Amino acid sequence: MPRMIDYFFTLSSPWAYLGHATFLETAKRHGATVTYRPMPVRAVFDETGGLPLPKRHPSRQRYRLVELQRWRERRGLPLVLQPKHVPFDPSLADRFVTAVVAAGHDPDAFLRRAFHTIWSDERDMGDRSVIAGLATAEGLPAEALLTAAESAASSERYEANRVDAIAAGVFGAPSYVLDGEVFWGQDRIELLDSALASGRAAYLPQA
Repeated sequence: MPRMIDYFFTLSSPWAYLGHATFLETAKRHGATVTYRPMPVRAVFDETGGLPLPKRHPSRQRYRLVELQRWRERRGLPLVLQPKHVPFDPSLADRFVTAVVAAGHDPDAFLRRAFHTIWSDERDMGDRSVIAGLATAEGLPAEALLTAAESAASSERYEANRVDAIAAGVFGAPSYVLDGEVFWGQDRIELLDSALASGRAAYLPQA
């Protein structure tokens, strides 16, 4: 049986962008099945004690910029440290991904294009027309999927992802959950790779 990985993320995370391709390549190499779980990360922060970026101490904000430079070099990806349309409300773009999945499409190509659009091209992924343009470029039925993304059912799925993330022990994005073990951050992908390769039992919190 293929192993299952729950992929909790948001398009507003540069770390999700930096890890996306490497994570999917890792999962594919091990024959693991990925479940895409976009989540409202700010709501997850609120419930788990995280702080949005502007409220973090300046030293933490400065260190984040250093780490982004390190990891964009390591992953070989273009990334603007402070894109002009960030922060933005990612809820429609995230829900669009849930609609893509619910309609039976693979969201990977759209996600790669969307992440690049935010973090390299500096376009506003909170803009409905930008989402539509990217979807059309990937051959997706943009208007139908946007209508689905704006529906109550899509909002319920998005909220369910928040609930499931917190229940799984997730507190930030991206997080990859394998057999109940949380790998938080794209810098844990190599550890996830090792866990998949070894087939070891999950490391879980000790009572």
